[in-house]
Amino acid sequence: MEQYALEQLKTVAKVSTTFKRLELTRRERIERWAESLERSPRPFLKTLHETEYQPIADRMALRDNDTPISVAFADPVLRAAGIENDSYGEAKRFFELSDEQLHELVCFCHFGESVSAAAVARRVRKIVDPKPSGFFAQLRAFFA
Repeated sequence: MEQYALEQLKTVAKVSTTFKRLELTRRERIERWAESLERSPRPFLKTLHETEYQPIADRMALRDNDTPISVAFADPVLRAAGIENDSYGEAKRFFELSDEQLHELVCFCHFGESVSAAAVARRVRKIVDPKPSGFFAQLRAFFA
């Protein structure tokens, strides 16, 4: 891949350094993340270690290559919508997730060293469309 300075590009193309950020709702961002996970070329992704035990500053900076969060960051639509990097803290901010929700998606203690991208996609979708699972949960939802 060739790289050019901005001034060099201006000689051959109209270059705009401003762009309008793509406006997506929280639900649309989360749905897009699930779709990105389903399309991931890597069937298994890395997890993050002990997210719940890290000091807050360390937890927010947690990242690794080939994680569910890095799949989101690689998606051009989510980048245009404003995801800035592939850290735990950025995923929490961008997708408007609680620590508990994000922990359920990316932590080692739930999956081990790696997790199926499809499994994370299913869990991501449950965040925006939680449906009771199991007989008693469905029965409770029916009467509530």
